[in-house]
Amino acid sequence: MKKYLYSALLGTVAGIALTTQVAAPLVAQENTKPASVYEQLDLFGDIFERIRAQYVEEVDERELIEAAINGMLTSLDPHSSYLPPEDYSDMRESTRGEFGGLGIEVTQQDGFVKVVSPIDGTPAAEAGIQAGDFITHVNGESLLGLTLDQAVDMMRGPVGSEITITIAREGSDEPFDVTITRETIKIAAVKPRTEESTVILRVTTFSEQTYAGIEEGIKKSIEELGGIDKVRGFVIDLRNNPGGLLTQAVAVSDAFLDKGEIVSTRGRNPEDSERFNAEPGDLAQGKPIVVLINGGSASASEIVTGALQDHHRAIVVGTKSFGKGSVQTIVPLKGDAAMRLTTARYYTPSGRSIQALGISPDIVVEQPKADPAATGEETPESAAKRTRSEADLRGALSNDSMSEDEKKVFEEEQKAAEEAAKRRLDDYQMAYAIDIIKGLAVSQGTE
Repeated sequence: MKKYLYSALLGTVAGIALTTQVAAPLVAQENTKPASVYEQLDLFGDIFERIRAQYVEEVDERELIEAAINGMLTSLDPHSSYLPPEDYSDMRESTRGEFGGLGIEVTQQDGFVKVVSPIDGTPAAEAGIQAGDFITHVNGESLLGLTLDQAVDMMRGPVGSEITITIAREGSDEPFDVTITRETIKIAAVKPRTEESTVILRVTTFSEQTYAGIEEGIKKSIEELGGIDKVRGFVIDLRNNPGGLLTQAVAVSDAFLDKGEIVSTRGRNPEDSERFNAEPGDLAQGKPIVVLINGGSASASEIVTGALQDHHRAIVVGTKSFGKGSVQTIVPLKGDAAMRLTTARYYTPSGRSIQALGISPDIVVEQPKADPAATGEETPESAAKRTRSEADLRGALSNDSMSEDEKKVFEEEQKAAEEAAKRRLDDYQMAYAIDIIKGLAVSQGTE
């Protein structure tokens, strides 16, 4: 891209075109010839002066011009918008991984604010907000007809203050209210852990911290398991990851690829196109990889998923991703403001565009809805239905063919199987991913 274009962002927060209702047509010359740009600008000036002089109430000239600029940008697509100084500052803070708010990534659809994904460990996630939820009201005030920036402004407020949002959710008969306390959001871009000799990398966002978090998380997890030979494989959990920085998406993809194209971007002009390639070095050292995605996985998440899928480096599990395949460039403007402008589409190594289509998993695995009545405790009814075995019978003969060490190993395997069964209740998609890693390790003779 051209030098003056600044950091490309792949987040999904976006606006929608401003709509207006006109009671009477504005005076305009009817001309068979198309009006020139300068004539249109003169028309804009005439309208601005007429509003300033004759509108029923006094208007703020600065706000009027900003609204016109934003209307021009948001008419292009849902992701282009004007960023006043305050919004530009907030955006820069969010890409550094710390900001104030509820902890949700949103877009706009059908005039309402739609949740792309809640961010792990934030007030919104803890309150049970889900990807795909529609926010219809804030503190009882409807969001219908507002721009996305206006709606987001209504949700902002002092840290520690409460906000009540009204949620419309598919499968729920009626909208319902959720009260959330605003907090300072500190995002841990990567949360590593190990389960059953599998390294799990939960990637929540693509901020400036993401690649470093991946690198450190892998190193610590390998040490925890006793070396790379003890590692079955890796699960990269990108569910409900709304995206972020293009540079970080490229770096994370490169972390698991030795060679080949990662992603290409194609703008309006051929000279603006770019191609990003992997360099030698695989942090997973050839071990099997499963990538988890869902409808809240967008943009930068889709770049990583598409690259690993096209190179057959990972098995993709879950449900179809969000489908945001465009690149936004932040262009700083005078007065500490900025413009978010869609400048390119991105394409996976095989040449496919994800825009409006999303990435289809190799293995579709739905996440079962949680049973609200489930307590995890065994009831008399469930105890009666429990499978009984020979060992449960009173006076059953003991097994004399196993040594004490063999019995200990058997008991440990049984315990691991029970924990795996419990994990399927807690997070079915993750359990499925871990099972795939285990199966690959067995088939490759490394188990």
